[in-house]
Amino acid sequence: MTDQLGAIFTTSPTPVTWMLVYIVVQRLGELVHANRNTKRLLGEGGQEHGADHYHYFIFLHSAWIAVIALLVDPQHVIHPAMLVLFVVTQVLRVWTLASIGRWWTTRIISAPHFDRVKRGPYKYISHPNYLVVVLEIAIVPLMLGLPWVALVFSILNAVLLRHRIGVENQVLGERG
Repeated sequence: MTDQLGAIFTTSPTPVTWMLVYIVVQRLGELVHANRNTKRLLGEGGQEHGADHYHYFIFLHSAWIAVIALLVDPQHVIHPAMLVLFVVTQVLRVWTLASIGRWWTTRIISAPHFDRVKRGPYKYISHPNYLVVVLEIAIVPLMLGLPWVALVFSILNAVLLRHRIGVENQVLGERG
């Protein structure tokens, strides 16, 4: 396994290597953006809800990336249809983040005076960012030839999301 991981980062970059780099950079960038928004929203009178489960999401997503990086064959050929699904998922991610704007964070921050976003994909889906994550957790390992990683992490993510969406819906319901 460590030889495989070493091969990912010591040989010429392959499409698999670039995919992993993209995912890591994208996730880290989102965390930086989310943390800035979280601090600002808390400073504007927001309160965090459901903080007790947040660290499980960080662990799950970190483990997902680590398991993929450890197990993927750097020479795996990415199926074009799976790549198209991944790109479509990323377009949905950008649309979601652009629509929610200043309110987007990886935590549940709310206050009675905060607006409820009802534009973009939020007109059609209550939690489009969770849809993106559900799709991504399944598509990336499938795209990289790791179907059992897609299955295991999709199940674990579903368990966490069930709780989180319940907390978030309760919070949003209190705002009307």
